Amino acid sequence: MAMNFDQARQNMVENQVRPWEVLDGRVLDVLRHVRREDFVPPAHRQLAFADLNLPLGHGEVMMKPVIEGRVLQALELKPEDGVLEIGTGSGFLTACLASLAAHVTSVDVHADFTASAGERLKAAGITNAQLLTGEAVNGWQPQGTFDAVVVTGAVYRIPDRFLTWLKPGGRLLVVRGESPVQQVLVLTHEGNGRYREESLFETDLPYLAHAEPPRRFVF
Repeated sequence: MAMNFDQARQNMVENQVRPWEVLDGRVLDVLRHVRREDFVPPAHRQLAFADLNLPLGHGEVMMKPVIEGRVLQALELKPEDGVLEIGTGSGFLTACLASLAAHVTSVDVHADFTASAGERLKAAGITNAQLLTGEAVNGWQPQGTFDAVVVTGAVYRIPDRFLTWLKPGGRLLVVRGESPVQQVLVLTHEGNGRYREESLFETDLPYLAHAEPPRRFVF
């Protein structure tokens, strides 16, 4: 029997995401209507709504739906916001961000991710997202600053340059720490170089390129 994707998406929201304390109505509506099944790798389409990190290639993963819901809620996006996403991946979170904000700039180190995500976003009718290929930890530099920056891979330490990309009042959401216990954090730019840090929950994600823990020598 063919899967009823619309019903499965609704079940994902009501039985997985909402019970994980995602109560923001705008976020729940976006997760109901953005077709997650169109953004997962074709081989995993039947698992689009499972409580799993789905492999994307290059050692990267698509986050669990509950994590995506908590991330979107924590950013507190307004319709007029400009967002920077570091790590485009499948493009699903990009589509959700674009549905909640005015514009999204998304950068990924893998050119094939950028290309395939662009095709999926176009098919979904998303026109307010710009996709770029670059290495954000040490190299790529955006033009301007943003109301929100979301980092979809883990970092051992938060690069200082990420904080400089925030407007005053802006929020940086990042996963920091050492696998398998990493912290999802929101840092709010309070002005004059001050940042308020809030820890939300624990997770475990692959590291961004050049953001891994230092190598330890074992004798």
